[in-house]
Amino acid sequence: MSIHPEVTIGHVHLTVSDLDRALVFYRDILGFEITARYGDSAVFLSAGGYHHHIALNTWAGRGATPPPRGHTGLYHTAILYPSRKELAKVLKRLIDEKYPLTGTADHGVSEAIYLEDPDRNGVELYADRPRSEWKVSNDGEVEMVTEALDIEGLLAELN
Repeated sequence: MSIHPEVTIGHVHLTVSDLDRALVFYRDILGFEITARYGDSAVFLSAGGYHHHIALNTWAGRGATPPPRGHTGLYHTAILYPSRKELAKVLKRLIDEKYPLTGTADHGVSEAIYLEDPDRNGVELYADRPRSEWKVSNDGEVEMVTEALDIEGLLAELN
């Protein structure tokens, strides 16, 4: 049995230690819009009017410390941008804000920027290449790579 091909992941719900600090990242830097609040303990954010793509709450985490590195848990949340130009816009905003990146990569099928939110949750911001450009092996598997991202080329999308 296989999953239906139109299934998507609808949202991610994160425990954070400081809601206001998390909002600076997800709302003010990445640009998500608040769609709902639950008092001072939870906020739901969206792109494009969906009920929510990201939920942030302090129900179990107000003032908590991030889990130590090297433990199991969420590796990162991946946020898909609709185009290379939109990815370039967020990269420029991160650079302007002097927000630290943890890495960048060209995966052949996509270009990606990696960073952490204020609670050290991993975040990948990426844009897919057209499927027609993806390399597929003879057995039908997508062939991905991890190569250096052409940051200057990406930022040139803004000119």
